[in-house]
Amino acid sequence: MNFEYSDKSKELQAKLKAFMEEHILPVEQEVYEFNANPETYWKHWPGMDALKQKAKEAGLWNLFLPKSYGDLSPGLTNLEYASLAEIMGRVLWSSEVFNCSAPDTGNMEVLAKYGTKSQQKRWLEPLMNGDIRSAFLMTEPEVASSDATNIETSIKLDGDHYVINGRKWWSSGGMNPACEIAIVMGKTDFDASRHKQQSMILVPMDSPGVNIIRPLSVFGFYDSPEGHAEIVLDNVRVPKENLLLGEGRGFEIAQGRLGPGRIHHCMRLCGMAQRSLELMSKRAAERIAFGKTFMDFSSIRQEIAQSKCDVEQARLLTLSAADKMDKTGNKDAKDLIAMIKIVAPNMALKVIDRAIQIHGGKGVGPDTPLAHYFVAARMLRLADGPDEVHMYQLGKSVIKQYASPK
Repeated sequence: MNFEYSDKSKELQAKLKAFMEEHILPVEQEVYEFNANPETYWKHWPGMDALKQKAKEAGLWNLFLPKSYGDLSPGLTNLEYASLAEIMGRVLWSSEVFNCSAPDTGNMEVLAKYGTKSQQKRWLEPLMNGDIRSAFLMTEPEVASSDATNIETSIKLDGDHYVINGRKWWSSGGMNPACEIAIVMGKTDFDASRHKQQSMILVPMDSPGVNIIRPLSVFGFYDSPEGHAEIVLDNVRVPKENLLLGEGRGFEIAQGRLGPGRIHHCMRLCGMAQRSLELMSKRAAERIAFGKTFMDFSSIRQEIAQSKCDVEQARLLTLSAADKMDKTGNKDAKDLIAMIKIVAPNMALKVIDRAIQIHGGKGVGPDTPLAHYFVAARMLRLADGPDEVHMYQLGKSVIKQYASPK
């Protein structure tokens, strides 16, 4: 197991760090304030397109797409991308600058892996170019969606079209004004076997019957301009050619999509936690209380030491999962992906919480990214499957490996 970064990865890390220092960090607070202002909700910060163009020119574009996707990919392995995603994770909105933000990354991987040539031409190419954005509609308010077999949205064939009816929420990317296409999961056959009922279909957001009911906030954060939406699909008709892969293949697609998506989140969480560690260390060296610098208190040193251990452990587990994905595929790496999906959000929450505590009042306010980090990390204990589901499946797998056959 060798996690030494390739020369290509090292070169891109250096370029990405320099880009972040020169172009992202100077406007970090300005963008956060723009996105948090109700008067500018669901609008793009005016300088975003210029930053994207600079990223393209710097060769820092679509870095997420694994090299197994051929000509569509910049040729990086998951292991090579991990360090880059961690760097982007230090600023929550920065992934968009490099066309590496969810849900587009997962949707692009789906189209690259499962889409037809015409679907790729119509939707993948503009997504890869950053001309449009996308949404992913899976979770529903009326059922426990952690068990995806509960999904009740119907996708019924009617002549040359499918008719879609259902209510979705936490539809990531649904509020984005540039969102033009959604991947929707629903059931094409309610009577088929449990994991063959579901299908995924491409639904243009301007289709009649696609009704955005409301944006959903996460602990008060709307995450504009992407956001999460509650959406009603009311007799939405799309051509049958919009179906992905075939009827009953929805679970197969979901597993192909969610594995990389989960580890991308964990990579970014390591970035949030690492920056939180750096911020609390600087704070500890600067602040004085009761006649002593914070860093001279044993309890503060212990908190920082433990945080360093926690970040490094999670980073190594993330790299291990990425390495396994590269060498033997996502399916064989599923246990490691489950492990890091359990570990990384909880690790980040602990580290961010310590950083908030050391910052005092400043830590819960708008002058550092810590409060928003905390919200993002807490949400990721639910997104792409809650901790309990991953632990249930991981426990089952471990028992199967070690239990004596009966």
